[in-house]
Amino acid sequence: MTIAFLNPSRSFDEMRNAICFVGHDGMFQVRFFVDVEVLRMSGSLPGGKEAAERAYLSAFDASRISIQEAARKAYVPGRRQAYTLTAANFR
Repeated sequence: MTIAFLNPSRSFDEMRNAICFVGHDGMFQVRFFVDVEVLRMSGSLPGGKEAAERAYLSAFDASRISIQEAARKAYVPGRRQAYTLTAANFR
């Protein structure tokens, strides 16, 4: 079975400095994290912590299709419960 992204929700994970979203492989849930450095590549972000978090979430939304495609390529069924996507996943 392949990974599916049924739930469009995403959140900013301050500890990992990444955007978190969830994929599903059948009944199994797999967490994905997109390093904010990936999202910064699309341009400068406004100052302030809250403004930056909103900008990261907006950048994620604007790139959702390519991010999910990178997650599909990185995913290996049954291997891990979480994946972190970095700039290397988008080359």
